[in-house]
Parts: sequence; C-alpha cells; structure tokens
Amino acid sequence: MHKKEIEKLAHECGFTTVGELSTETINLRREVRDTCKENRCGAYNKNWSCPPACGTLEECEKKLKKYTKGYILQTTGYLDGPFDAEGMQDASEKHESAVKKFNIEIKRICPHALLLGAGGCKICKECTYPDKECRFPELLISSMEAFGMLVSDVCKANGLPYYYGKNTLTYVACVLIDLA
Repeated sequence: MHKKEIEKLAHECGFTTVGELSTETINLRREVRDTCKENRCGAYNKNWSCPPACGTLEECEKKLKKYTKGYILQTTGYLDGPFDAEGMQDASEKHESAVKKFNIEIKRICPHALLLGAGGCKICKECTYPDKECRFPELLISSMEAFGMLVSDVCKANGLPYYYGKNTLTYVACVLIDLA
C-alpha cells in the first residue's frame, strides 16, 4: 500500500493529519510504561489492551521490531478555550471513531497491521480480562503509551507537530504496516 493510499484512507476515516513513521525513531521508555501502574485511567490490570495484559515492555518491543515503517495518525480538535470540556470530549470521540474505522479498513488491506491508539480499548462495556479471552482480539487496540512510547517524542522524531497552537487538542495513534 502506498503513502497516498494510506493518507486517503486515514482522512476518510476522520484523521486530520497523517505523517510517515520510521520505526527506528521509536524509543520505548520504562518511565512512560510505569505511569500506567499509577492507574489514573482505571484500566491498569483490568483491560486486555493495557499493561500488564498487553505484554512486558520487552514483548512490546519485540512486536514493534517486526515492522520497518508506519504512519502517525492525528486528530486535532479546536477548543473555545482552555476549559472547553465539551470540545475536549468531542475531539476524543472523533479520534476514537477514526481509530476504530481505520483499524477495520487497514486490516482488510494489511491483515498484520499493528494499530496503536490513545487510551485503552473501549470496545466492550466491561472487559473480560483476566477471567476470559478477549471477545474481539482482531479489534483490540493498545495505546502508544501502553507500549512505552512518549507520544510527543514520536511525533517530533518524525517531523510532525504534537502541538498545533492555542486552544487545540491533538490525539495521536500510529499504524505499523510493513513487515520486515
């Protein structure tokens, strides 16, 4: 699949910005992964897409090493001000919707694609972890942070802004598509 096709698909799914991602620029950081243990989102040890279920940092690195390049996918929302909770929620929902659509479409074209989003998987109202297998493993999406990525560093290392100015909020995902 060519860059233009990926960009077109990503924009059709709802992303606002698409940039190339070199896997050589991905640096998994233990301190990022360790923030998951603080469980601020409430998903640590409760969701198949989050630590520890998504694998150790070393296992995540091994998964990533199968790929040589990919794409950064961003959704930027424009807010009425720094306390625009409705605008923040809207941007989050648009990004989550784009990620879900893109995951289905990219897997039709590249069945082994690895999509990493923002936040834990929310496909099921209640995750089966750890008692039963994941109901939808083909739709499961871990976050970039669960894999240990500092998202702003990944964007910067690939020449893509992370911050688009005052009263904006950007959510980021990435997809790795070509197997080494």
